[in-house]
Amino acid sequence: MLLPETLRLHDRETFDFHYIFFLPWKTAMVSTIEDNGGKVTCLPAGNNIQLVLKARALARYIRQHKIELVHAHLPWAGIVARLAGKMTSVPVIYTEHNKQERYHVATRLMNLSTMNLQGRIIAVSQDVEESIRKHKRHLKTPLMTILNGVNTERFVPHATGGAEVRAQLGIPADSPVIGTIAVFRFQKRLDVWLEVAAKILKDAPQTHFVLVGDGPLRPQLEEKRLQLGLEKNVHFAGVQTEVRPYLAAFDLYMMSSIFEGLPIALLEAMASGCAIVSTDAGGIKEVIRQEEDGLLCSVDEPMKLVSFAQILLRDVPRRQRLAAQGRKRIEESFSMETMVAALEEVYHDFVKR
Repeated sequence: MLLPETLRLHDRETFDFHYIFFLPWKTAMVSTIEDNGGKVTCLPAGNNIQLVLKARALARYIRQHKIELVHAHLPWAGIVARLAGKMTSVPVIYTEHNKQERYHVATRLMNLSTMNLQGRIIAVSQDVEESIRKHKRHLKTPLMTILNGVNTERFVPHATGGAEVRAQLGIPADSPVIGTIAVFRFQKRLDVWLEVAAKILKDAPQTHFVLVGDGPLRPQLEEKRLQLGLEKNVHFAGVQTEVRPYLAAFDLYMMSSIFEGLPIALLEAMASGCAIVSTDAGGIKEVIRQEEDGLLCSVDEPMKLVSFAQILLRDVPRRQRLAAQGRKRIEESFSMETMVAALEEVYHDFVKR
């Protein structure tokens, strides 16, 4: 939801925003972007090879709509944008959301080999920036970090809708709820998340767990839920374009990722007043200060999340203190207003004022 959230804050008198996506089934954000004034077009591709072959179609779109700057996200979209940029002489900037060593070798090589064919690289965390510098020894393109941010006016503590979410999922009003929002992919380690949930339930059997999202691993995760006997206490909520009511329903926000860039959902949870227990994957450790804004464990010791959750479920004042400090942390260092202002400064470097 990063794109529609930033669109709400961008200077629409100065910039028009066109959004191109390639996987035709990835439509969850289309209506939200359009409702906020963005123009959305799909150039359908079924795999990465087909996606690269869309460079000419993207170049045609750029010419037809007089696009002055292309901002790409994720490696294969970045590769296509760089090729189209060369065809049209339109500058390209690229946001990197993850560490290079976490990509498939082909993705990493293609991404790195074309990185100098653009005007600017933006990393979402210092961890991500360091990874680029490590793997791209002869980087000519300027590289900077712009930390991901959250719209702190939209994501607030005690938002409405939490009671309705609980009722919809059949969760008693007085039961503690631990949740997460994620794409169901390997990096999130949601199978481990379910194992952690099973251990928490032994100590706190009234607890419920909510997974918001979807992805290629959903069938395996549903089977894992069945194997662990968690059908009554673990709820799959599916993809939600409006996540604020779910965050309002959570008492704890838990992440078990093995690697990350700087996850927007984590920042939204902190802004919404959720206490955080998480592994220290990637940029997460740049956000969470241990015992100040949440509780972190090493990515190699995810089962420590069990004791973290048990402690905070029992110690309500401590949980509330961490939640309040987490909100303050977002307000001071990770607001979307700051992020959008920094992005627009980059845009102005390439587009006439």
